[in-house]
Amino acid sequence: MKSIARTFTLSLGLAATAIFLATITITVWQAQLREYDPVVCRVAAGILYDAAVVDPGHALTIRSTRRVEELKSFSPKLWYVVSYEKLITEFGGDHRPALPFSLPYGGPIGFSVLNTLDQNATFCLAVINWGPSDLVMMVGGAQVRFGQMLLSFVARNAFPLSLGALAFASTVILGAWLSGRFVARGIERVTRRALAIDPSAPQGSIALDEVPIELKPLVEALNRAFDEINAYIKMQRRFLGNAAHQLRTPLTLLRARIEDVAEPQLRSALVRDMRRLSSLVAAMLDLARLQNHAIEKGPIDLADVARDALADFGPSALDAGIELSLEQAEAEGTVVQGVEAAIRSALANLVGNALIHAGGAKRVTATLGRGSVSISDDGAGFSPNYEHRLIEPFQTGNAAQGGAGLGLSIVHEIMAAHGGAFVITSTPGGGTTATLRFAEAAAEASDEDKPGSIETA
Repeated sequence: MKSIARTFTLSLGLAATAIFLATITITVWQAQLREYDPVVCRVAAGILYDAAVVDPGHALTIRSTRRVEELKSFSPKLWYVVSYEKLITEFGGDHRPALPFSLPYGGPIGFSVLNTLDQNATFCLAVINWGPSDLVMMVGGAQVRFGQMLLSFVARNAFPLSLGALAFASTVILGAWLSGRFVARGIERVTRRALAIDPSAPQGSIALDEVPIELKPLVEALNRAFDEINAYIKMQRRFLGNAAHQLRTPLTLLRARIEDVAEPQLRSALVRDMRRLSSLVAAMLDLARLQNHAIEKGPIDLADVARDALADFGPSALDAGIELSLEQAEAEGTVVQGVEAAIRSALANLVGNALIHAGGAKRVTATLGRGSVSISDDGAGFSPNYEHRLIEPFQTGNAAQGGAGLGLSIVHEIMAAHGGAFVITSTPGGGTTATLRFAEAAAEASDEDKPGSIETA
């Protein structure tokens, strides 16, 4: 797609050039209508002057140039007499009327249109300086083409025409530049307003007050698209929330019925499946609440939340032979602003994910920093190409293990709602670290990122 400003400038330049050339053509045409004889006099005299060859004291000839031949063919009654001192050459003597004076002519230099001796016709008298003397040309019955008149006009007025063309071109270039800037600034205003719309809440629209008239149809189409996208998102969120709520009641009844199963192995398998299904429903509810921005922030101590999360998973870690530990790198700065239930859910997702999917892990560590908390394991890690898929819904770190695949997506939504960042760094064979960075740690985020890390905000 070509640049609008460039296309506009090119179009304006071509139009201006056409107007300039048309102006010159009209000027010459009007001059021909008003003063045909003087114009023809100058053109014909100029043609003969260019073709004249003078050998002082010996000969005067008019060369048979292309322009001379065109003048003769276009003027069937053409005659001319050219003299230089006592040298004379003439053409069309049969058509030449009686002249009011004899040659050689000794009058002043210039162009004149005179009457013949019988007053029935006119002829052109041109006296042009040629070295020590003057070249005198008398021409009658001449007819010239419009193109010849145009070329003659341009040749006689080359300097003023050049100045006019330069001024005209400068005006066109300046106008095109200003117009391009105006178009660009109008598009920039629309772009800024479009970028100011929250992607997670596209119910906003672009105001039409300061939008150029030419861009209003585009902006109106964008506003309609935003409205349709917002309606679709709201419908999806309502469906997600309603589905999760509707599933809670049958899940509660199923949990009660499972307790009545007599066979221990079957009951254990059903309980495990029920736990996974309940986790999925809870994740869907958390996702629906976060997407609807139903959050009210308050002070949260990350140390307390991290200790509680590790304590909740203590029995599961003990059964799996994995050690849980808590490390605090900063003595202060562990209090952040957020929703405690959401942060607990995020940390629980990260710890549970590490216990389930960190293949070969022997230790899971929660590390507290200033405005951040990290969950690290010493498991097998992931390849860099796979890390980018972990925060997508229904993606799990290990397909062989159970899980709804919504955990890291939920964590991503939680941190986005808190204005923070979710960073995953992993090295094959070197373990994985998932970090929650809150707004309090934003200034330090750029210095801590490692190559290959994934940051979402």
